[in-house]
Amino acid sequence: MVRNLGPSMLYEGTPRPVVAVGNDYPPDFEVAPHQHRRYQLLYGASGVMMVSTEHGAWVVPPAQGVWIPFGIQHSVRTIGPVTTNSIFIEPDAIAGMPPSCSVLGISPLMRSLLLAAIDLPLEYEIDGRDGLIMALLLEEVRRLPILPLSLPLPDDRELARRCRRFIKDPTPHETIDDWAENLGLSRRSFTRLFKRETGMSFAAWQRQACLFSALPRLVAREPITRVALDLGYESPAAFTTMFRKALGMPPSEYVAAHQ
Repeated sequence: MVRNLGPSMLYEGTPRPVVAVGNDYPPDFEVAPHQHRRYQLLYGASGVMMVSTEHGAWVVPPAQGVWIPFGIQHSVRTIGPVTTNSIFIEPDAIAGMPPSCSVLGISPLMRSLLLAAIDLPLEYEIDGRDGLIMALLLEEVRRLPILPLSLPLPDDRELARRCRRFIKDPTPHETIDDWAENLGLSRRSFTRLFKRETGMSFAAWQRQACLFSALPRLVAREPITRVALDLGYESPAAFTTMFRKALGMPPSEYVAAHQ
């Protein structure tokens, strides 16, 4: 199901450098492609989100956030029910932030500031306590670490089409030779093209795409063993090692957090 972003778009016109917006979304909810004139930090207090643009996709685990620069058209899909807190920042109110979408690790202080910001009136007093909260929030945003949870998409039209098809329906047993033959390229030419277009090796990109595919299946409580084997892992242990490295927790703990 696809819906428009709705009233939160109106908050961008509020005469404050930072405004905060909270929303609750049901499972499999999709916010249609849109863009903002402000920067956005979209924080998922609970649940998993996937943010997509024409250049890539970013998976946002629970209690983490995604940085979205102004002017970038993007869509958001929820995996399970999601509660979000967003802040919209005027472009001239902050500097030194990533020029492209990035998943950010949310610190305990930032989490508390986001929760406090949601409770403030839209036109809060800039010179009072409310303004200090927002000023500290801006300082903390600059310190948040970037997490390796992006999946770049190539500009090459045919390769991008092939990548999108894989993301939608992963076929992990396909090899570089299979992809190269499908695109009418030699193995060497394909490898060079893929690295140039995505900045990643084919194997690394494929692993990341499979991780993205695993998340909704785990939320749907499919057995971890089945998911691991379907995605080409020799054992649940190998899948668990990859999952922990990417998300900082084993899949069993991830599943428990979504029950």
